[in-house]
Amino acid sequence: MEITGRAGGLIPSKAIKEPAGGLYETIEGVGALFLKRCDIRNEDVVVLISNSGRNPLPIEIALKCKEVGAKIIVVTSLEPSKELTSKHSSGKNLWEFGDVVLDNRVVKGDSSIDVPDLPVKVCGTSSVSAAVMLNAAVLESIQIMVSKGFIPPVYMSQNIDGGAEFNEKYLAQYADRLNRI
Repeated sequence: MEITGRAGGLIPSKAIKEPAGGLYETIEGVGALFLKRCDIRNEDVVVLISNSGRNPLPIEIALKCKEVGAKIIVVTSLEPSKELTSKHSSGKNLWEFGDVVLDNRVVKGDSSIDVPDLPVKVCGTSSVSAAVMLNAAVLESIQIMVSKGFIPPVYMSQNIDGGAEFNEKYLAQYADRLNRI
């Protein structure tokens, strides 16, 4: 995702991706197996992104986060998500687990543009809106930290002289946090 592992982003953050690229997100139980490789702790803030918010994988991750006391930020399309039936046995949709819910206001089905003679819409918009909202949230959190006297570890571009060396000292400092997931 756009906010982890890149210039301007917080160093002690890491993307946790379903290894099959979404293939298993609709199968209940996969989330519990997937989480065996993740060490989510109560001090963590977990961002869960699901436009529909109905699939079992992110809901199972949310359940685990709640169990350990981690905070959850959900990025979803709230209006369509509230209309959709959950595919998880709890009957809940992802937005119901969020400590904070960021509504990307994307249309039901994500794709937004009609093309003549094509039976489906094209141009999904949820990834663009999620990137903008999450980068804005990271910016605001960094500004708050700095205003309180804490200088957060932020990635410097590796394309700037000294950038890689700058990042390495922080990566070493946060190795336990980054390598446990």
